[in-house]
Amino acid sequence: MEKKTGIGKAHSKIILMGEHSVVYGHPAIALPLKNIEVTCRITAGDETLKFDMTDPLVTAIFAALEYLGQEDAQLTYLVDSQVPQRRGMGSSAAVAIAAIRAIFDYFDQDLTADLLENLVNQAEMIAHSNPSGLDAKTCLSDRPIKFIRNLGFASLTMNLDAYLVIADTGIHGHTSEAVDKVRKSGQTALPLLKNLGDLALEAEKAIEQADLQALGNAMSQAHGLLARLGVSCPEADHLVQVARSAGALGAKMSGGGLGGCIIALVKTSEEAERLIQKLKEEGAINTWTEKL
Repeated sequence: MEKKTGIGKAHSKIILMGEHSVVYGHPAIALPLKNIEVTCRITAGDETLKFDMTDPLVTAIFAALEYLGQEDAQLTYLVDSQVPQRRGMGSSAAVAIAAIRAIFDYFDQDLTADLLENLVNQAEMIAHSNPSGLDAKTCLSDRPIKFIRNLGFASLTMNLDAYLVIADTGIHGHTSEAVDKVRKSGQTALPLLKNLGDLALEAEKAIEQADLQALGNAMSQAHGLLARLGVSCPEADHLVQVARSAGALGAKMSGGGLGGCIIALVKTSEEAERLIQKLKEEGAINTWTEKL
């Protein structure tokens, strides 16, 4: 039985620690951003959709339609997203989750958590060849996620009574290029990657102990290492320095790099508001705040 409109929602994510080192078997920590959402609406259309394997939204819709045996359904879709594309905030995974939920809602079909994750990963594999699954897992979770390649995922408990400020440099991230740059660095990159992995473990311990100072220190050290790897950019370096000068406990780039966002840790909502104003004055094109 088809509804007039199927609606699906999903939230964003951000990498807290472990960029690039995660590719080499070290841990990464990702946070769900529950206040930054995508909504997808599915309604009846005049023709069947055209498959486009480069579009995560369309690949997700087709994965859901194929599972339901509705490949020939005539549909149209509308997406309202607060998640900027190519900024390391999980736009692709969030859109895929929202789209699959909307398709199942439109056809009034039950959708289990396991089936949703499988369909999202299927769509992400078509669109991105070899995703780790971290984006999908975090966008599906309401808790922080720790990920180690070939070992899997674990949920973390976080209750820090602090705030994470996210600031967009205005530059598209270039994850593939950044990963390739690290790979070409060869043996010289390995000590830096090991240090990044160690800092992710320090951050995990700081989260467990609610030690904001230790978490902030780990974040700032991680940014220095990522900059040495050559995966930051001048705009991100500038905003990190602005945040630290403005009193943030720690700040770093987040995501694949060569663009994208920076994140900064502060204690109070008032500090977050002041920092947001400063970051905007210094070039951030958009900002968000997440309570930790």
